[in-house]
Amino acid sequence: MNLSEVTTFHLGGPAPDLTVADSRDALLAFAADHALDPGRPGIPDILLVGGGSNLLIADAGFAGPVCVVATKGVETIELSETHTQVTAEAGEDWDEFVARTLTAGLTGLEALSGIPGSVGATPVQNVGAYGTEVAELITSVEVYDRLTGQVRRLTAAELEFGYRTSALKRAQQAAGTPAFVVLSVTFALGRGDRSLPVRYAQLASALGVGIGDHVPAAEVRQAVLGLRRSKGMVLDAADHDTWSAGSFFTNPIVEGEEALAALPADAPRFPVTDPLSGATLPGLTKTSAAWLIERAGFSKGFAFPGGRASLSTKHTLALTNRGEATTADVIDLARAVVAGVADRFGIVLEPEPTFVGVTL
Repeated sequence: MNLSEVTTFHLGGPAPDLTVADSRDALLAFAADHALDPGRPGIPDILLVGGGSNLLIADAGFAGPVCVVATKGVETIELSETHTQVTAEAGEDWDEFVARTLTAGLTGLEALSGIPGSVGATPVQNVGAYGTEVAELITSVEVYDRLTGQVRRLTAAELEFGYRTSALKRAQQAAGTPAFVVLSVTFALGRGDRSLPVRYAQLASALGVGIGDHVPAAEVRQAVLGLRRSKGMVLDAADHDTWSAGSFFTNPIVEGEEALAALPADAPRFPVTDPLSGATLPGLTKTSAAWLIERAGFSKGFAFPGGRASLSTKHTLALTNRGEATTADVIDLARAVVAGVADRFGIVLEPEPTFVGVTL
């Protein structure tokens, strides 16, 4: 099969060695069959596919072993009258899981509604949106360690979460292949109908409340879904603005007064906080990648002649497949955006998706 069939970009070439792991035993068997052995160089890389929402795969495809993680299962343990522990298998659909927790009277994940992908992918990237990151709610992640061949449970502290990163992601980048296979993710959620404090100005405006207010969690979910749809960020096969990997670039973090002074006076500025403690990290300021892209001359819908790949017509932070694009088309567009922002502002944008067989 072609990997375009399992990615939200609808891009990616053939996968001649593909396994669908629809049980934990099948996932563990795949991981064990492809464990890393430092004494045996040349073991092929593997590719793990959950919802396929954060992957940009080469037109040539992937020659090594591919595993589509399709494991299912959710377990709940009541910790107290106000808090509940929920463990979900890696292959659970993320948005369905979020909806399920809200239906069960649990809160915490409401602002993360509508994000495509699987539960197992969320800790790798420390997925976040509208003022909430999964790092705030994850207590542990169960993984198969490909180097030791053991199943381990990593605590939130061991996961070393940061902005759109984690120890899992950094280990993969260092090894050039997934060092860990996520098996399940455990969350600590509140019990009740009131949301976490609303922290994002656009969301607060949509809800008609102030920053820091608590509102019914179901209302937060509906507001977030509305905002995401307006930006082409809720999957819809008929809407090519959703044929993407969501936000293609992370919001840049600038360090030091000199770098901050180099930003235009009207550039957005946000504090950078520790995802576990919530404390503001001194000397660091986050700015908006979308703002930089637009001010560098790339408007919504920007495309090269032919228009097979373009910026979303709804949101400049998403690169999209208009139906007949190749991965090479998306890479060419991404390179142009990166070069334009660097030339205009001296900031090099960092891609958010995982690249497979391609580079910027």
